[in-house]
Amino acid sequence: MLCVGQSENRRAIIVGVLLVIAAGVIAYYDSFSCPFIFDDKPAILDNLRIRHIWPPWQVIAGTPRPATDLSLAVNYALGGFHVWGYHVVNLAIHILAGLTLFGIVRRSLLYGNRLEPYRKAAPWLALTVALIWTVHPLQTQSVTYIVQRAESLMGLCYLLTLYSLIRGVQSSHGRIWYAIAIVSCALGMGSKPVMVTAPVVVLFYDRVFLSKSFGQIFRQRWGVYLGLIASWGILAILLRSLRMSEATAGFSFKDITSIEYALTQPGVILHYLKLSFWPYPLVLDYGWPVAHSAKAMLLSAIPVAALLLTTMWALRYQPQLGFLGVWFFLILAPTSSFIPLADLAFEYRMYLPLAAIVVFVVISGWNLICYIASTDEARQQLAIVMLCVLVATLGWTTIRRNADYRSELLIWTDTVAKRSDNFRAHYNLGNTLVKQDKLQEAIVHYEQALLIKPDYAQAHNNMGGAFLLQKKFDEAMAHYTEALRIKPDFDEAYSNIGMLLALQGDFNEAITYYTDALRLNPEDAVVHNNLGKALAEQGNFKEAITHFKETLRLEPDYTEAYYNLGNAIAYQGPLEEAIAHFSKALLINPEYAEAHNDWGIVLAQMGQIEEAIVHFSKAARLKPDYAEAHHNLGLAFAIQGKLEEAISQYKEAIKFYPDSAEMHNSLGAALAMQGKLEEAIEHFSEALRLKLDFVEAQNNLAAAEAQLMKKANEPVNH
Repeated sequence: MLCVGQSENRRAIIVGVLLVIAAGVIAYYDSFSCPFIFDDKPAILDNLRIRHIWPPWQVIAGTPRPATDLSLAVNYALGGFHVWGYHVVNLAIHILAGLTLFGIVRRSLLYGNRLEPYRKAAPWLALTVALIWTVHPLQTQSVTYIVQRAESLMGLCYLLTLYSLIRGVQSSHGRIWYAIAIVSCALGMGSKPVMVTAPVVVLFYDRVFLSKSFGQIFRQRWGVYLGLIASWGILAILLRSLRMSEATAGFSFKDITSIEYALTQPGVILHYLKLSFWPYPLVLDYGWPVAHSAKAMLLSAIPVAALLLTTMWALRYQPQLGFLGVWFFLILAPTSSFIPLADLAFEYRMYLPLAAIVVFVVISGWNLICYIASTDEARQQLAIVMLCVLVATLGWTTIRRNADYRSELLIWTDTVAKRSDNFRAHYNLGNTLVKQDKLQEAIVHYEQALLIKPDYAQAHNNMGGAFLLQKKFDEAMAHYTEALRIKPDFDEAYSNIGMLLALQGDFNEAITYYTDALRLNPEDAVVHNNLGKALAEQGNFKEAITHFKETLRLEPDYTEAYYNLGNAIAYQGPLEEAIAHFSKALLINPEYAEAHNDWGIVLAQMGQIEEAIVHFSKAARLKPDYAEAHHNLGLAFAIQGKLEEAISQYKEAIKFYPDSAEMHNSLGAALAMQGKLEEAIEHFSEALRLKLDFVEAQNNLAAAEAQLMKKANEPVNH
């Protein structure tokens, strides 16, 4: 931190920009491979609206965060679900926000009312603020956790709104900057509702740093504020688009009352302040409990009330200091006041409020340095050492925190270790363990989640899924049923019961449950696909085709739906259309062995044996243990009279599926054609052991035994 004159401002800006960019990249370079986690799944992976960027109004329709969703759609258009692209955009937004904060603080110190003592050091003080804010570990949740782009994008728009107003006041091109301020405010409203406070905070800033009175502001800039206030209309429209059943915030949210929420938030705010100064432990999902103890509420409410009173006092006597309190409390107000939210605490809510704390610390630190050191040179040296140590420490802590995001298992294990009483953390760790086939460990965490929250329908549902994977059908059904008892409109539980019944061969009941699931959620592509499969199993191919097509309308890249549609059409024709759908499935997933196999079956039905062999061979190569592909390849070779090749494939099929009567019968037939009757009889007998009423195997066995007997009775020629 150097004391320089106004003439070096340009150099300071260039150095500042480069350092903020470098610091951001160094702090987050190792986060680009961190996977999608938690709410990334519904917001990105399962969000069908972001799969097509054109027309854009289809992307933003029905969402309270159109700007955020549009940015995700751009990411998907450029790189699909390659996670690094989403991280690059998140980091770019964060660095731009840091640079904008640099500009705001620099101009405030250079030109703000009653800040003459800081003019000389303004660029370097602003750089210090921007560097600390950019690399602070408390920001990791807003940057590394992809879906929280909503917070950082809103933060960037918030800062741009203020910066543009400042430039408008200080520039000869004021109208252009004012227009940018209004557009930024509107985009922020489309990023996250916390932007609602921006017009008020900007007005406070204008009065404290730029103007002598509110009257002067309204005379000179009434049009700007009219535009900023008009952006509230955008937010109102977006919030009204939400269905009441989807509400997880606001007075319609019934899980917590406004009073309970308000009494809990002082403790949350103190925790945020503690993390600002000592960022450990950082937790992805707190599962913060509602405060019920009067003593605990009082102990946290008193210091928060003192800070609020100090802010009001400072606005009267030290308005620049008071503005920092206004910034902190007003930006936190939508999430940390009396408006109920499903989650009482999340670190990303400190993305912008942290700036006020950093500014306060930096200015206080500079005042202390100026008091301790008597010369400019000593002040510069001390400031540089302190800045380097602080930024390096915070940056290293950020890098270490990003390491926790490298896998779902790591982040949820970390969360459970830090918040063992968080039922949702145990639930999500269970989900992660299921994905890794650690089913028994997953069940332990589901059980722990249910101990903490016995009426947690999602935990019952997913525990049922873990039991289903273990083929413990009775236990799975018990938990699915309990999930429905707790939550009668739980469409996923209906779907899962349908899947369980289908696995047990009860397709009539499965269809009933799939239908109920679609009644609750008619746009669930997976359920349409599963219902189609159940209908196809009953021979109702016409209706099955309808559901497969609906699946593809909802999710055009659903590979299995193309495959299933091809199979359904293959039963009723035309076969060429079935092939077209197998081809589309393979275009999306070239390693889809089943699609190659069934394409081969259709080709064989059309008499195109050579082409069928090509696809059977590809299926067997892609999936070496695919017994059916080996069997079909053997049948194709047998049709061509290539018995050795056929026998080889039949044996390969039986190696992977020794309990298939059809495969033993096919091998026996090929061996019989080669005159290896005793070996053929062994396989015909095995086929009948596996399937007593297998008429073809019975006939083949009788024929082979008769032929063997005839051969035995033939006279020996000397």
